[in-house]
Amino acid sequence: MKLISLFLTALVTLPCLEVEAQQVSFKTEYIGNSGYYYLPPGEKPREKIGDDRGSAMVYQGAVSIPLFLKTNENNRPTAWGVGFGGSYVSLKNQNFSEHMVSEIMNLQLGVYHLRPLNDKWSMRASVGIGVFTPSVDFSKIGFKNVLASGGAVFIRHLNPNLDIGGGVAINSSLGYPMLFPAVYVKWKTQGKFDVNIELVEGLEVSAGYDFNDKFKLSYALEMNGQVALLEKDGKDVIFSHQYIVTGFRPEIKLGEKGLLMTAMAGLNLYRPASYSDRTLKGVFAGDNDYYFSISPYASVGLKMKF
Repeated sequence: MKLISLFLTALVTLPCLEVEAQQVSFKTEYIGNSGYYYLPPGEKPREKIGDDRGSAMVYQGAVSIPLFLKTNENNRPTAWGVGFGGSYVSLKNQNFSEHMVSEIMNLQLGVYHLRPLNDKWSMRASVGIGVFTPSVDFSKIGFKNVLASGGAVFIRHLNPNLDIGGGVAINSSLGYPMLFPAVYVKWKTQGKFDVNIELVEGLEVSAGYDFNDKFKLSYALEMNGQVALLEKDGKDVIFSHQYIVTGFRPEIKLGEKGLLMTAMAGLNLYRPASYSDRTLKGVFAGDNDYYFSISPYASVGLKMKF
């Protein structure tokens, strides 16, 4: 679980960028009420933390604008563009005896570049800056709430359905610049029934069926999250809120203008939410593995490609 948490923290602080087209997206997520648990180090069973419980509402939006885009004879793009993303989380915590973050705001701005290197390889790079706060009060934003990030991935095109790659991402979410491994996987089958696995700016696994050109139904697994940088008890800390969800995801095309409505109904499988010191040692400490248990999950969103 520690590795999952560190991996998600690294992903959350990277700019969310879509290179294929100009795109605007919005999504609202509801994570149902469930108990709060602590997982001690070793083989000990999990412990329920009193009557602590919580749910969450997440609101997300993103805009991606290609500034330059062309494709080569293999239909692979060379692109420059900018992206902006934002999220707001309202945490409905109940019965906590100690202070818990009740809201998170993340705002990110990034620039990306994608280009083919030859017939088999492409390179994808991005740099960005973001604000990660436990408040929507802009007057309280300080230098400690701001992070710069970047990364580069080299992508191997194994066949028309499968791309894999690797590289590095860098940010200072742990209090100093640190390199994280970056992994890129994109595999998609074609046809009325398709399977899609993406590890690009998050994790998405889905298997879906196109009933017609307007309606598709998938079963999906997704990972997402948000972080807040703050000071607690005189220390710089990270509050991370992350979640792994699964369920049925209908997609409906509205009109002929590229407008897509999506939704999901299912379960939140794992939702860690806790403080850790802004150091690598703090992230892997054995006393901060706190999480909310399984709960209902639902989301609805809109995407528009131009």
